[in-house]
Order: sequence, then structure tokens, then C-alpha cells
Amino acid sequence: MEQIAELPLQLADGDVIHLQEVAEIIDTHEDERLRVRVNGIPGIKLSIQKQPTANTVAVVDVVKERVDWLRQQELLPEDIEIRSVSDESVYIRQALSNSTMAAASGALLAMLVVYLFLGNLRRTLIIGSAIPIAIMVTFVIMGMGGLTLNIMTLGGLALGVGLIVDNTIVMLENIYRHQSKGEADLDAGIHAAQEVNSAIVASTSTNLAAVLPFLFIGGLTGLLFRELIFTISAAILASLVIALTLVPALAAKVHSVERSRVRRAVDGALRWLQERYAGVVAGVLRFPVLVILAFVLMLAAALQVFFADGAEVFLPDMDDGRVSVSISTDPGVTLDEMDNSVQIIEQLLAQQPEVEQVFSTVGGFIFGRTQRESANRSTLDVQLVPLFQRNISSEEWIKRMNAVIAKKQLAGLQVKMRTRGIRGIRTSLGDDDISIRVQGPELKTLEQIAADIALRLKKLPALRNVEHSAEEAHHELSIDIDRERASILGLDVQDVGKAMRIALEGVVVTDFIDQDRSYDVRLRLPPVEASNPQELESVVLFPAQQDRKAIYLGDVAQVNLIETPAEIMRDNQQRIIEISASLNAGATLGGALSAIDETLQDLQLPPGYTLYDGGARETLQEGRRLTETLLMLALFLVFVVMAIQYESLRNPFIIMLSVPFALIGVALGIGSAELPLSMPVKLGMIMLAGIVVNNAIVLVEYIEIMRERGSDIRSAILEAARLRLRPILMTTLTTVIGMLPLAIGLGEGSEMLRPLAVTIVWGLSFSMLVSLLLVPILYELTHRKAWKQQLAAGEA
Repeated sequence: MEQIAELPLQLADGDVIHLQEVAEIIDTHEDERLRVRVNGIPGIKLSIQKQPTANTVAVVDVVKERVDWLRQQELLPEDIEIRSVSDESVYIRQALSNSTMAAASGALLAMLVVYLFLGNLRRTLIIGSAIPIAIMVTFVIMGMGGLTLNIMTLGGLALGVGLIVDNTIVMLENIYRHQSKGEADLDAGIHAAQEVNSAIVASTSTNLAAVLPFLFIGGLTGLLFRELIFTISAAILASLVIALTLVPALAAKVHSVERSRVRRAVDGALRWLQERYAGVVAGVLRFPVLVILAFVLMLAAALQVFFADGAEVFLPDMDDGRVSVSISTDPGVTLDEMDNSVQIIEQLLAQQPEVEQVFSTVGGFIFGRTQRESANRSTLDVQLVPLFQRNISSEEWIKRMNAVIAKKQLAGLQVKMRTRGIRGIRTSLGDDDISIRVQGPELKTLEQIAADIALRLKKLPALRNVEHSAEEAHHELSIDIDRERASILGLDVQDVGKAMRIALEGVVVTDFIDQDRSYDVRLRLPPVEASNPQELESVVLFPAQQDRKAIYLGDVAQVNLIETPAEIMRDNQQRIIEISASLNAGATLGGALSAIDETLQDLQLPPGYTLYDGGARETLQEGRRLTETLLMLALFLVFVVMAIQYESLRNPFIIMLSVPFALIGVALGIGSAELPLSMPVKLGMIMLAGIVVNNAIVLVEYIEIMRERGSDIRSAILEAARLRLRPILMTTLTTVIGMLPLAIGLGEGSEMLRPLAVTIVWGLSFSMLVSLLLVPILYELTHRKAWKQQLAAGEA
């Protein structure tokens, strides 16, 4: 530093002075434009991004191992602490853990139901062994499809556990019934398998027909749910193979038909229930019109839930405890002034018991390798404790904190909070829940339109954080050069630009080496001499030399401070301004969009200006159209599969008539769980189209068997209803209870699949009543002509 200070400078008259006589030499750091803190401790941010095909959890594990290795090698100082401020693997691990737990507990609960119905440990173990074998077969099929273990595939296994045991239960129960009649083990296995093989293949085919079209769709929906559907399809296919091969072989080896006390009690209860149920069926067959009318009225009431205006979202809210806080103030503030305000907010957040960590970026933001410097803007990333450790959701926490911050009355400070959601899942072009864009040629007119729209939207109770992209304005120095005068004085624009760069930012003129490290040497004016336009006009462009006078910037240019937009956005090469907003807790995207349409219906736009949605509405509408198409296709394919299986249209028609009534159970489920109508709910409805027919297939199949054995239609219906009650109860309860852990949705990471599980659990539960009560009525009505002919022939 001393050598730099003593550098000689030769004057025009030949005299020599030293650098320190005309300049101040300071050994310091670069100007601080961004400040980064974690829980109040200053630091720097290091971002690590994975390659597109890399596994997030594996990358995080490797990074942690490398950091530990650096510490072991003492390459990291002991006083340096490395903390994770954004770990995408945390949510994934929690979701995987919850999905695994749901699958395991669902399997155990399904086995418990089987034991209660069969009362035999060896037969229960047959089901217990079928589950892991079917899962192994599923893994093989997943491997052939190139799938990995992730949230969706494990969620598919958790959903598929209940479906896996359905076919095995139907086979096992029928074999046991034949054994109880005294048939030899081998004969019981053969005869029982012959009776239900057709029903098992039909029910499996309908399940696959309903969901397989999902594998061929694209877009965000296909990207999110393709692996889930593939896994469920693989599990269903594996269950078919196990039910037709392994279960008959094992069940025929179980000779014991002795009944324990528990089994005798269960059998007694079931016999009583079977007799009562047969009596109920006989009763409803006498008043078919009343029963059908009751179901139709319930369906009409349920449909109101699905067609309610605005009660729709694309994906459910996913609470991983990450909250983003955006802080802004008037342009022109210094970094220190902004930091003082940010520290007040930091302290308020840190005092909350739910807060685990606060990561602050003052004076702009950092995202990966992107950095934006803006002294009047700051961002805080708040990480709340896991969901099971707090009794409040992220949205409710934001609402509470908004009230706490409002009481502080921080003048000139705008604080906006929103949940960050899952990175990579975006339903619109904007970064917030709602994005509305105004497009047109004139920026000032766009600003006026955007301000009018934002003012209207702020009055809507469903929205918060309403702002538009032109709200923030920056102040810039405008230097208007008198080109003619500059030319006379021998100056050009480059000379002026170079002088201003030296005055405001400085230029790196050289560097020096100290202990193998290079340091820049920057030349610039002291900040106090370039703090306003008037002082800048006194900047010397060329000093006085011999007969030439000094030339100042004010001699050839006028310096003004002007207001400019912070950013100019374009879409399709046209200027736009974006109006964004967040949804309040309890609000739905569909409801908010409907309210926005109503608010803006009288908005008059000048010619040449257009207003359009940023993508959320289109995503919602596309999901609705896709669901309708897939649901119609699923129903058609299920009907075709059954028509091929039965070589008839009458029985498939009977079974298909019972499918819409499952919507009654779905409406009850999403209403009791207070769930919005989301894409997982619609996916569950599509899956139900293939699942709810299983019970009806089992019942109708046995009615046909009884008729082939010579029974009249009424007797065949009553006998089939009595005998098929046990397997229908068993398959329904095992599926429902197997999916129950996922439907309860405990822990983080369950939000995505919980609506799907709730839809199937409630829809399947109610469809059991439809199969037990409505299907016998529909069967008799459609076969009444043949029945009357049969009765007439008997009387003759």
C-alpha cells in the first residue's frame, strides 16, 4: 500500500508529485450491495443445482458427504458453519417415508380384516404372502418401465395395496366355502377357481381399462401422475397373476376348517347379516321404483358439489413449511437503511415458536447463478418446523404474522408473504397463484390499466399480496449531451461515458499480488463528490493543459434524475404488465378466478390493449377437459371389456348403470374432509369407474351361475346376494382400510395423494351399498321379460 501511495505523477510543468497527494488510498473490500444472513449471522450463499436426470436425494447425500470430508481434512476452518437454507430433498424424504408407512400399515390392516372374516391364521398368511410377492412383481414391471422409487410410485403402491388383495380374497373365500361343504381340497380349489376366474379377470380388466388411458396423456397432468398410474396398473396386473396361480395352490393345501371361538362369533354375525340382507333385497325388489328414485335424488344432490361455481383447484396445497417473505420500500434508500428495517422483521419472525430458520437476502435476491441488486428490496426465506410439530398450517401462520407486522406500523415498508410450494410445479407463467397480464404499445397506458385492475383486486377477500410489475420505479441519471458543442471541444460520447464510469463506479486500472493472491486496484471519485446531478456536472472531463481550459461535464451535457420502470416485461415481443396475487387461506383458484371475472367485467380497455390470464385458468380448464375426456373413455373401455367378457350387452349395461352413483360417496368424502375439487380427486373418480364395478361383477356373475343351475331369477338374485355378501364385504373393507392411512393424510408430503385416497375410500364404500341394493333391482328389471316367460312356462 505504501508503494502505491508513493507512485510519482508528473505534472505539465515538469514537477513530480506523489499519488497520495491527490488521492486517498484505501485498503478495503468491494462495495457491499447484497447482505446475506442466516438467523442473524452474516454469511455467503452457495447454490448447488443437480443435472436434469440426476436424483435429488442422491445429489444431496453426495454433497453432505463431501462437506464432511472437507471438515475431516481440515480444509474448512472451525469457525465457519455451513447450514442448509434450502434442501429440496427434505420434503421428498418425508413424503417417501409417509408413503412407505401408509403402504405398510395399509397391508397390515388389510390382513387384519382378512383374519377377522376368515378366522384362520394360515389362510390370512396366504394373503400376507401374496402382498409382498405381488409388490415384488410390481417392482419388476416398474423396473422394465424405467421407474424409480419416488413420491408418486410409492404413493401408487400405498393405493395399490388395497387393490392387490381384492382378487386374492375373492379366490380364497370361494375356496374356503367349497372346503366347508366337505369337498376334497383339490376339488374345492378347482371348482372354486372355475366359479370366480371369469369374475376376477373381468374385474382386473375393468380396473386396467379405466386407468391405462392416463399413460398416454401429456402436459403437466401426465408428468405428475403417469408414474402413479403405471405403478397402480402394475400392482393390479400382479394381483391378477397371484390370484390365479399362487392363491389356489396354497389355499388347497390348507386342510383345516375348524373354527375358533372368534371365528364362530364372526360366522354367526355374518350368517345373521346374510339372512337380514337377503330379506332386505326381497323387500327392495317389491318396491324398485322407490329405491331407484331415492338413489337418483341423492345423485342429483351430489352433482351440485361437482358443478359448484369456483370450488376447484388444479393441485391441492402442499405444506412443507417454507414461507417466502418479500420486503420492499421506496426507491432511493441506502442498503443500511433497508437492512435496519429488515432486521425488525427478522426479529419478529425469529420470536415465533414455529420458526426453525430465517435466511435473509438484503438488497435484492439470489437464485442459483442469478443475482439481482436492488437496495429497496429484500427477501426472507422462512423454514417452519415440520407439520407434526406445529398445530397451525403455513397459510394460517402467514395470516397471523401479517396481523403481527401490521401492528408495528412500519411506515413505507411493504411486507408480503406466501408459501413457496414445491419447486418445479407451476400452473402459470407467473410466480404467484394468480397472474393477469395486460398487453399494449404504450407503457404509461399499461401502468394506468394495471393500477386500476390492482385496485379492484385488492377489494376481493380471496386475494392478498396484490401488486403489478410496474409499481416499482427506479431513478436513473439521464445525461443529455450537446453533440455539437462536444464536437467543437474535441469530445465524443465514449469520452463522456468513460468519465462517468470513473466517477460513479470506478474502473479497475491494475492489480497487485500479495501472498499469491491478486487484488484489484480501482480508481474512482469519492462517493460524496458524485451524490447528486449538480455535483456530477462538475466532473472534469479533461483538465486544464497549457493554453486549454478545463472541460467539465456541465459544459457539454445536462444531467437529470429521471424515473424509469424497474423492469420491462414482454410476451410475444409485446410489452406487458403483470398483475399478481396470492390466494388467501381457504380460497380456491376457481373461486378466485370467478370473482376476478365478475370484478373486471365492466373494465374498458383502449383499442390495441388486451387482457389475458397468465396460465392458471388455462391449466384449470385443460384439466377439466382432460378429466371429462378420460372419464368418458374409461367408462367406454370398461363397458367394452365387460361386453367382450360376457359376450352380451345386457349385464355390462346393468353394471355400468351403478357406476355414476359412486359420485354420492365421493361428494360425501370431499365434503366431510373439506377438500376442493382438484386433479387428484378427478383422477380418483376415473379410477373408481374401473373399481366400483368389481362388486357388481361378482354379484351378477354368481346370479348367472345360479340361473344356469336352474334357479329362477328371483331365487338366483336372493341366493347370490346371500352368498356373495361375505366376499363383497371383505374386498371392499380391505381396499378401504388398506387406503385409510393415505386418506387420513398424516405428516408432510401427504397432501398430493390424500384427495385421491379420500375419493376412492368414500366412493368405494358407498358403491358397496349401490351394488348390494341397486344392482339386484336393475338386474331383475332388465331380465323381467325373461322372468315372466319363465313363470308362465312354470304355470303351464
